[in-house]
Amino acid sequence: MTTLSARALNRALLARQHLLARTDRPAADTIEHLVGLQAQAPLAPYVGLWSRLQDFDPAELAGALAERRAVRITLMRATIHLVTARDALRLRAVTQRVPEGVFSTTQFRRDLEGVDLADLLQRARALVEERPRTRAELSALLAEHWPDREPSSLAYAFSFLVPLVHVPPRGLWGTTGPVALTTLDSWLGEPLPRTTDPDDAVLRYLAAFGPASVADIAKWSRLTGIRAVVERLRPQLRSFRNERGTELLDVPGAALPDAATPAPPRFLPEFDNVLVAHANRARIIEEHYNAGVIASLGRPTLLVGGFVRGYWKVVREDGAATLLVEPFEALSKRNAAAVRAEGRRLLAFAAPDADTREVQVSAPGQD
Repeated sequence: MTTLSARALNRALLARQHLLARTDRPAADTIEHLVGLQAQAPLAPYVGLWSRLQDFDPAELAGALAERRAVRITLMRATIHLVTARDALRLRAVTQRVPEGVFSTTQFRRDLEGVDLADLLQRARALVEERPRTRAELSALLAEHWPDREPSSLAYAFSFLVPLVHVPPRGLWGTTGPVALTTLDSWLGEPLPRTTDPDDAVLRYLAAFGPASVADIAKWSRLTGIRAVVERLRPQLRSFRNERGTELLDVPGAALPDAATPAPPRFLPEFDNVLVAHANRARIIEEHYNAGVIASLGRPTLLVGGFVRGYWKVVREDGAATLLVEPFEALSKRNAAAVRAEGRRLLAFAAPDADTREVQVSAPGQD
């Protein structure tokens, strides 16, 4: 069995994520290939796609959301993802038991002991299908029927147990809006499919994130029973091991670039899936940085040489836009020049209306 180094796995991940070289695929095709984009930060998917696509126009994604061809919805790991409409249906059918399982362990569930959940869900559904509601609005309306219960727990029960979408203008480029919710089936006009078989989702995960272990697949999806799924799929898969001897599964024909392939700098948004889609993150975050990076997933990260090497943020003041880059360690002159060049392109995308744009790369250890 072939052993793949962390660097070889890094280059495979970057290639499959279109972070080794940008692709000219349409945004919708890319979103489906990536099995969705993490979207807790509503505008993060735009930066994620900009880093992966040639000549990405944010209006393409904003239009898909406005026209209901893409949605923001709770999926893998019970976190918010931006996915195409058809993936929202098929992936939520597969992952429905994940938010249900999370809910069963929460204080929200304990607050609702004795409440008829079927009645609660029916009443909440009628309210958000009448018109999209914020969770605060929904809490207040449900509390009229259950005045002795914690209002937020009533609304959160509905959020966990029923597939809901975050409707625009939330998530639209150049604007903003509150988290207003309605049901997925009413928004798209289609019910969830009956199929809850995860096989296709696992194969798609491997194509976008593999080679990967059983633990990696489980970490990405938060589904149980993954080993049985892998054994069922094994005749379709190829097998490797990592440097620790762990078996890694993969789909035939997926990219495995040479480990020596150069990796350009890339700016990733908050919570990008490449950081959280494996149990063993050594392929993208070196061990001595892992704990700090995972504790700070809400900060956008910088890849240099294929691995996480720092953070970044754009600061707007008056008519100026400044990209502040905070590397973990000193960059070589060559890498610093490449980071600045990529940073200027990022600023042109993120702040096209700025009168002036500047990239500042701080010395390690500076605030």
